Amino acid sequence: MRQATRMCVWMFCAASLSLCVLSVAHAERIKDLATVAGVRNNQLVGYGVVVGLDGTGDQTTQAPFTTQSLINMLGNMGVTIPPGTSLQLKNVAAVMVTMQLPPFAQPGQQFDINVSSMANAKSLKGGTLLMTPLKGADGQVYAVAQGSIIVGGAGGQAGGASVTVNHLSAGRVPAGAIVERAVPMQVGQEDTLTYELGTSDFGTAQRVADVINQANAAGTAWPLDGRRIQVRAPATAYERVAFLGRIENLEVTPLAGAARVIVNSRTGSVVMNQAVTLQECAVAHGNLSVSVSANPQVSQPNALSGGQTTVVENGTVDIKQGGGGLVRFQAGANLAEVVKALNSVGANPLDLINILQAMKAAGALRADLEVI
Repeated sequence: MRQATRMCVWMFCAASLSLCVLSVAHAERIKDLATVAGVRNNQLVGYGVVVGLDGTGDQTTQAPFTTQSLINMLGNMGVTIPPGTSLQLKNVAAVMVTMQLPPFAQPGQQFDINVSSMANAKSLKGGTLLMTPLKGADGQVYAVAQGSIIVGGAGGQAGGASVTVNHLSAGRVPAGAIVERAVPMQVGQEDTLTYELGTSDFGTAQRVADVINQANAAGTAWPLDGRRIQVRAPATAYERVAFLGRIENLEVTPLAGAARVIVNSRTGSVVMNQAVTLQECAVAHGNLSVSVSANPQVSQPNALSGGQTTVVENGTVDIKQGGGGLVRFQAGANLAEVVKALNSVGANPLDLINILQAMKAAGALRADLEVI
């Protein structure tokens, strides 16, 4: 009897410990939760020409701007092409070049670029991007791009058949852009700066401010709203950089976000976070399938009747509906129980989307349903 009692106590302690471990939220660094206001990437774009393609370039009859671009480029290099000359170029393609200019990028630094065909080129594999200026939203040139394009795909064709693996009309040039102008970027005001949370949450904003105040003097940080936290920082650049280095590595346990279910109606994907719960309800779902088939038959006239042979199609429409008995859903207090209940219906992802929408309308789904 005493041994049985000890065993029960041990099992109770183990279960309690498991619940405690599961209830502990994971702490994250401030740099993973928030960013400093004003410190961001800048998008650059440019129009360029790719040469050296193996007969897979633009068809100039359908993309006249490719020929015009090449003529203008050759003119800048001192090569004059007589007016009215018809150029049949199969190794040249017009492309758009894009890149993300990271914060604090300085002249001379190199970054990767993306190159995408804008006409009817079959492939950019083996091509070389000629010097292309990359401009920002203000129209100023901030970088210059050039280099050999890497395309992560392959293709071939013969005898009217073709095979293509991955995408051939877009590629990447590693370290293909050189920064020519730095973007002025000010970190905060004279004595303060602002952290912006990636997801708006009043409780998390307060926790971030509390952690910063605990690591520094009281009143160093205070939340402005559910997204912004104002921080008092040193005035000199050296002290401010060291201060930010300490702040961004502080760990904060964020509060759980709002319960949300994301539904992609195009792909049938359904994603839900850990805060989703279900109320007790009953669901009946039956699959409906419609099959339409055509059976062509030849109608042959009698001999010497003067009639013509015709083809008659006999159509058949078949409708089938699967069984859809009521399934009782128990109230789910956590994500694992919700997944188990939804799997019990046996519906495919597209059917599951309709079930979730009906549950939301009935008030049984305790989550925000977002369809993208």
